[in-house]
This record gives sequence, structure tokens and C-alpha cells, in this order.
Amino acid sequence: MHALDWTMICAYFALMIVIGWWSHKRISDVKDFFTAGGRMPWWLAGISHHMSGYSAVLFVAYAGVAYTSGVTVYFWGFASIGIGVGIGSWLFAARWNRLRSKVGVASPLEYLAKRYNVPTQQALAWSGSLLKIFDIAAKWFAVATLLHVFAGLDYNLGILITGAVTLVYCTIGGLWADALTDFGQFVIQAIAAVVMIVVVLGKLGGISALWTMWDKLPEGHVDPVTSKYTTIFLLVYVLVKTLEYNGGMWNLAQRYMAAPNTHEARRGARLSSALYLLWPLVLMFPMFAAPLLIPGIKDPTQSYAIMTTTFLPPGLIGLVLAGIFSHTMAMVSSDANAISAVITRDMIPAVFAKARRWTDGQGLKAARITTVVFVALTMLVATQAQNLGGVLQIVVNWVAALMGPISIPLLLGMLPWFRKCGPRAALVSWAGGLIDYALVYYVFKANQTVLVATPILVSLVLYVGLGLLAPERSAAADEIVDSVNADDDVDRTKEGTTVPA
Repeated sequence: MHALDWTMICAYFALMIVIGWWSHKRISDVKDFFTAGGRMPWWLAGISHHMSGYSAVLFVAYAGVAYTSGVTVYFWGFASIGIGVGIGSWLFAARWNRLRSKVGVASPLEYLAKRYNVPTQQALAWSGSLLKIFDIAAKWFAVATLLHVFAGLDYNLGILITGAVTLVYCTIGGLWADALTDFGQFVIQAIAAVVMIVVVLGKLGGISALWTMWDKLPEGHVDPVTSKYTTIFLLVYVLVKTLEYNGGMWNLAQRYMAAPNTHEARRGARLSSALYLLWPLVLMFPMFAAPLLIPGIKDPTQSYAIMTTTFLPPGLIGLVLAGIFSHTMAMVSSDANAISAVITRDMIPAVFAKARRWTDGQGLKAARITTVVFVALTMLVATQAQNLGGVLQIVVNWVAALMGPISIPLLLGMLPWFRKCGPRAALVSWAGGLIDYALVYYVFKANQTVLVATPILVSLVLYVGLGLLAPERSAAADEIVDSVNADDDVDRTKEGTTVPA
């Protein structure tokens, strides 16, 4: 790459660190670190929720699917999220916010000890944290792949550079740094996306290509579903993403928790939903056009990077690469903050009694140390991503298939219709989903649709069925459910003034 490109990337990294340092001044205790003290405005929470939901995997694995299969990747990869987050704006956003304001939790899993019991909380915490190690590792490897194509950097060096910069700002600045860098990254990404579209349209003959290109694409590239990515696969993905992006992916629950009240939490969710339905189309247009511009490439996952390095002049390549970085750094820093919350608030106190008596200062120090250790571990695993099946297999097969067993007890436990589902239902549904995944993946070697669908459906049936057939209710669980479903004392904001609901 040209010196101008490296200048753009270094300036981007420096900006992220400056934002992290500025955010450091706003952090006084663990609740500030993990939930921004409940002071995050709805528009920032919404943009942060959106930016934290996808990474450079979009420009590697999903770009590869767009190159080989066309627009189907938008429908199951992003429209499903937009629909799911829209559902969550009605069903989950306000309840997550009440967990912070009414129950006083700072971690998405903190309420589970009281809603079910400590063993249930620990089972979900340990299994979810382990899954996120591999999920984030796939993101690091995706960025390293792009750096390798753009600049010829060794994969491990690419992982080290992006991981180190992300680690600095998310460790010192907490959720405030995550959200503010998400906003800055959204702006940079928007500029980079517009640049790519202008260049691609120029190569295709002008702005008319926006509506004339589609007839020239390979057969089947404009079909929402294909023989591999079927209608059933799409519907299952809507269910998976509804759970994943409304709290199953713990970092996104924090955006709802960080809003000042439930009204703001819902507004943030609706903004994120709209962005997921519209913005990926802007980002992915060059990917859909790639078969026309660079036909016959050997590795489709490198299509976006090849177009960038081939068509853009020096300086703009660095800008686009910075925009790509923004996705991964937004998601990973957000994940790291959420995992740190779970480890510090839920896992360590269950193992070490002394941790239950930490002061605010000790808890904040532990949160930062945990963040460093966790991110370092994901970077180490990222060096082995190719041996684990590659980016797409980790993100689609592992994460999508295992998200259901982990998120069903977490999310449905807040809803009043499932108050009879106790610790037995939670643990059996969790274990049943994981066992089902092991069977369909390792024993029956099922196709992708079955692999993603059956774990979440098995967990859902077990959770609901046991709640009906062997109900468990407790006063503590009822108290939690009543708290997150009760009318708010502070539920709406009008002209900057908080008024009673």
C-alpha cells in the first residue's frame, strides 16, 4: 500500500485511542464501565447497537457468499437481523433497561442467579464466554485476511495490530469508549462506502447501473433464497437473530441497559433495526457487482479486497480499509466489555468469595484486567482460525447453532408468559440444545439448515415444555419477572424532561 494509505490507517487508530482516553474520564465505577451509568442517548445507543452487530466478516465471508450466490446473503444475513431487532424493540429493549434501573444489574447475566439459580447462571456464563472466544477470534482473522490482501502483512501480525489498538481504547474507556468509537467508525465507514459505490458505478457505466446491473449478474444471483440458503434457513435465521441481537449476544443487551429509560431504549432499538434493513444494501452493492468486475477469482472471500486494491487510488484504499476495521473493532470492543462484565460480575464472585466484597475501585480494576486477558486469548485463538474451519463456518455454523441454547433461558426468562419455567427447564434446554448440536454436526453430519435450526428448536421445545409439564415457581423469580414487566416510574422523555409514565 501507498504511504497515504498507511497515514489514513494510523490516523484512524490514533483517533480511536484518543476517544478511549477521553472516555476514561467518564468512568468512576463498574456500572459506568459496563452500562455507561444509564446515561447514553437513544441515537448513540442505536448506532452503537448497529455497529456492534457485524464485523469485517461482512467484507470477507459474506462478500464471498455475495460473489458466488448473490443477494441471498442480505436476506438471511442482515434483513433477518433488522426484523429481529424490530421485534426486540417491542419485546426485549424495555425489559433489559428495567433490569438496570429497577433490579440494579450491570451484567446481562447477573439477574439469572435470582431468576433461576447460580448453577444455571454459571452454565450459561461459562459456555457463552467460551463461544465468544471463538466468535471474536473469527473476526480478528477476517481483518488479518484483509490486511494480508491489502498490504501483504503476515496474518498473525495483522491480528496483533488490530487487537492491540482495540484493547487500548476498550480497556481504558469502557462502554462509553465503545459507543463513541462506534459513532466515529460509522461516519468513517459511511464515507468509505460512498467512495466504493461511486467507483463501482463508474466501472459499470454510471449511476444507471443501480437498476440495470441486476440482469447481467450470473443466474440465481438475484434470488432471495437458493438451494443452499433455503426459505427454511431464512426463517430459522430470523428466530436466531431475534434472540442473538436482543441480548443473546450479550454486548447488545448492554446498549438497551445503557439508555436513560425504556422509551429511549426502544427508540435506539428501532433506529438499529432500520439501519440493519437499509445500510447493508449500501455496503454490499459493490459485493453484488463483483462477479461483473472481477470474474473468475480463485478465492471469493477476497473479492472485496481485490476490488479495493485494483480500483481505488492511494489514500482512498486506506480510507476503505479503515472503514472495514471499524466494523470489527466496534464488535470486538463491545463483546470484550460484555464478557468482562459477565466474568467480573457473575463468574469470579461465584468462585472466589472475596470478590463479592470488592469495592468499586477493585471491581473496576478487575474489569480492566479481565478485558485484557480475554482479548489476548481471542487473539491467540485467531491464529488457529483456519484450522477451526475458517471464518464462515465459525460464524454461521458455530455461533448461529449454539446461540439458541444459550440465549433462550436468558431472554425468555424475562417474559411473564414463561414465569413457570424454572432452573430445571433452563438447564435441560441449554444442555439439550448443545447435545443436539454435537449429534447433528459430528454424528449425522447434517446440512447447514439442519445444523442451525435443530439446536435452537430443541432448546425452545424443552424450555417451554418443561415449564408446562413440570412448572417451577419461586418468590424470587416472580419478583424479577414482575420488576422487568411492571410499568415504569420513568418511562418517557419529553423535550429533555423525564416525566412519569
